[in-house]
Amino acid sequence: MTSAVRPATAAERAARAEANGGEPTLEFAERTPYDAYVHAGTLHTLQQTLSKDPGEMSFLMISQVMELYFGLVRFELRETQRLLGEDDVYGALAPLRRCALHLDGLNAAWQTLRWMTPADFNKFRNLLGEGSGFQSAMYRHLEFLLGLKTASLVRPFKRQDDVYHDLLASLNGPSLWDDVIALLARQGHDIPAELLTRDFAEEHEAHPAVEAAWVAVYAEDTPGNLLRQLGEALTEVAERFDVWRHKHLMAVARTMGAKVGSGGSNGYAWLQRSMARTVFPELWSARTHM
Repeated sequence: MTSAVRPATAAERAARAEANGGEPTLEFAERTPYDAYVHAGTLHTLQQTLSKDPGEMSFLMISQVMELYFGLVRFELRETQRLLGEDDVYGALAPLRRCALHLDGLNAAWQTLRWMTPADFNKFRNLLGEGSGFQSAMYRHLEFLLGLKTASLVRPFKRQDDVYHDLLASLNGPSLWDDVIALLARQGHDIPAELLTRDFAEEHEAHPAVEAAWVAVYAEDTPGNLLRQLGEALTEVAERFDVWRHKHLMAVARTMGAKVGSGGSNGYAWLQRSMARTVFPELWSARTHM
């Protein structure tokens, strides 16, 4: 439990080091403070494979690592939304930049599965039944927060009440891009009222007014242009998220080819279609007019 973590001042740490003669503390009344904080003991009980194939451990653990990264990126995107809602553009840059770095870590996780051939995956694939990464609720949160919204994709979670209602809230609430558009309007850019009151649960095409706002933002090339810095931070997030989608597509091609996915989709072709959806569309289309 986190209650086993005891706060310590710099003076207390220095006194302990002196008492230990510079050696680490080796005796604790309870579990080690590290385990109490990180819950490492719990984390290392969660790898419960379905087969005796040693390669499955890599597949399972990397899937779990990715889930943790999904949750971390979601946390940063929500923090960005909170700060933008307070018109704190400068403050919002920090979680966005952290988010881009977290996505780098997420993307690097694919590297450790590059050994997997179709023969390797087939050793345990059938044991997964209908289990598929398509069913990751946390990944859906990321898509919804990034503005990639498809209402039907919450249906797999209908029997998981808390998960389902949490996803519905993400679906029906503003995405980060909706909050950015609202910020542009508050900063004096000519954003039509209908863009600020539209149905958040719908995915929308690029709008000329939002494109024009970004063209104007980038035209002011000064160090104090926080909106331009925001645009670049958002671009980094969008680009790295697209890298993750591409690496996912390549991992499927490497391990499955064009086989039907375990979740019932047509696998590779379905992922190809989903990649055509653009994160922060006007931020990209505006560059044609800059």
